[in-house]
Amino acid sequence: MLSHDEVTALLDVDALIDALAPAMADLSAGRASVPDRIGAVIPEVDGRLFAMPGYVPSQGSLVTKLVSLFPRNAGTALPTHQAVIVVFDAATGEPAALLDGTVITAVRTGACSALSARLLAREDASVLAVLGTGVQARSHARAVSRVRPVHEIRIAGRNAPRADALAAELQKELDAEVRTVTSYREAMDGAHIVCATTHPGDPVVRREWLHPGTHVTSVGWAPAGRELDDATVADALICVESRRVVLAAGSAAGSPDLTEPLRDGLITDDQLTEIGELVAGTRPGRTSPDQLTLYKSVGVAVQDATAATLVLAAAREAGAGRHLSV
Repeated sequence: MLSHDEVTALLDVDALIDALAPAMADLSAGRASVPDRIGAVIPEVDGRLFAMPGYVPSQGSLVTKLVSLFPRNAGTALPTHQAVIVVFDAATGEPAALLDGTVITAVRTGACSALSARLLAREDASVLAVLGTGVQARSHARAVSRVRPVHEIRIAGRNAPRADALAAELQKELDAEVRTVTSYREAMDGAHIVCATTHPGDPVVRREWLHPGTHVTSVGWAPAGRELDDATVADALICVESRRVVLAAGSAAGSPDLTEPLRDGLITDDQLTEIGELVAGTRPGRTSPDQLTLYKSVGVAVQDATAATLVLAAAREAGAGRHLSV
């Protein structure tokens, strides 16, 4: 059994970004087994509890995650996403480990956004705009800075003191100038990479605020509400984890950021490229320096399975965790 602090210490972000590439290729090629996630709804508090099992052959990973999404926790001592992960032996089905999944959920999301930036952002991308001030904002600033020569990070959020605190924290650990700005528009002015990590309401990413060649990542999810406006979606090369999952309208996973433009005829489903297809080279990525690129993430179990397997391998090597008998 591995605690929050142990998972934090054992999860190597660089190794995770690298390992996610073949894992996402497994997903796109149909080698991974990732059934639709299911969710129980708690309407009184706008909460949800999701179950996410998955098998990833390239990693030898067989896991299931239980994750709660309680958006009203924003601004409190509790994160909006909290989770546990159980790892099973892929050869025998034997339960092998119980992990705190809250850290993994945060880190794997930022790591896959970093993978998208490695595949789609301009090589010279050096200015990063982070929209939001929560766990995912922190995760994205840390991860994306590892794959591009970022020397300036701008933080924008609805809560100025939280934005200031996040900027001060990141400034101590990253080799970049980190500062807060007063608006999302100011954050995006001239930015090369934009990471939207908000709880969606009205769009925080608007096409007129984006410069040519920007790479946008968007990880905010809600059953209603959007992070991206129609024009951004319509003009971009769009990358997703799974076409089937992200376009599952009305499900526990589908994203209104894409299902609504699809419904309105602004895009077609064949315009969506899966990140695993970029890894495998079966579909093209960026074709010009001025092209707008977009990675829309809703989270898939492949990512959790890959991260949990890396953590368990590191724990076994370090002799970490408590051994339990059932």
